[in-house]
Parts: sequence; C-alpha cells; structure tokens
Amino acid sequence: MTGEYHFTIFGTPMGYVGILGSNAGLRITTLPQPSEKEVENLLLIKDFSAVSTVHLYRDLVQRIQRYYEGDPVDFPDKLDLSDATPFQRAVWQATRLVPYGETRSYLWIAGQIGQPGAPRAVGQALHRNPLPLIVPCHRVIGSNGRLVGFGGGTDLKRSLLELEKSI
Repeated sequence: MTGEYHFTIFGTPMGYVGILGSNAGLRITTLPQPSEKEVENLLLIKDFSAVSTVHLYRDLVQRIQRYYEGDPVDFPDKLDLSDATPFQRAVWQATRLVPYGETRSYLWIAGQIGQPGAPRAVGQALHRNPLPLIVPCHRVIGSNGRLVGFGGGTDLKRSLLELEKSI
C-alpha cells in the first residue's frame, strides 16, 4: 500500500457513508452505517494512514447523497482495484454495466466475463466488492429472481432496489 490515501465521511438519508481513495482512484465506499465510527472502521483509515479530505470527493458525495434520496445517479468514477485479482476486476467491471433501475443475474455477469460456468465464483467476487453503489452489486440477483448474496443483507438490498424501483 503505497501512495497517498484520502477519506471523507458524510451523512445520507439512510445513515453515514464513507469514501476512501488513493491517487489512482476509489478504493473503498461503505454502505450506510448508524455511526461515523462504524464507517471509520470499515474504511480501514488507520491501515492506510488516510487523511480526511472533503474537497476531493465533493462531487461524489453529492451524487451518493442524491442516490439515497431516490435520484438516478451514475458513478463513472475511476477505481483503484490494485489489490483485486484479475477475476474480481472482471466481475466488478461487468457489474458496473448493470444500469440504474435494472437487475442482472450472477449467471449473466459470468457470461459477460466469458466464464458462463462460474456464477458462484461471481457471487464470491461480489461478496468482496469494496465499492458498493459504485460497483452496484445490489443489482445482481439469483437467476430465479431471488434476492441473494449481499454484504449489507437482503433487507438493505431490497431497500436499494426499491429506491431504484427495479423490484
């Protein structure tokens, strides 16, 4: 872990959210949490010796806040996936193709990356997604339409999909 790391923590209608980035791009975003302290722990601020910097992420903060208010928002931001495996990078990039307000299956993601027999491995990669919303893993569902496999829990997954009106 070399380079400079910056973070910011801010409020949304659903709770506190945090962003951690490097000079290369975004590294971690959090799902809403009840306290700033919980966000700090999830951002690994101490591990990265990160510095609090509000101005670097002002536009992203506004977009995330708008998202949690129910506005359709895009997240084309540059990512720092240097700690990810090539498979994880492929899964996360394919997941970014799922449009706001729509869902796709784990099988669809597997097909997008040329690994049609790997939907379970796709699920494992999405379980390790460090950038929820930016890499919208909540939009990935089971082939049977069931809401499965989300780090924030299926209730939050349902809430996010309802916010986007895709269920």
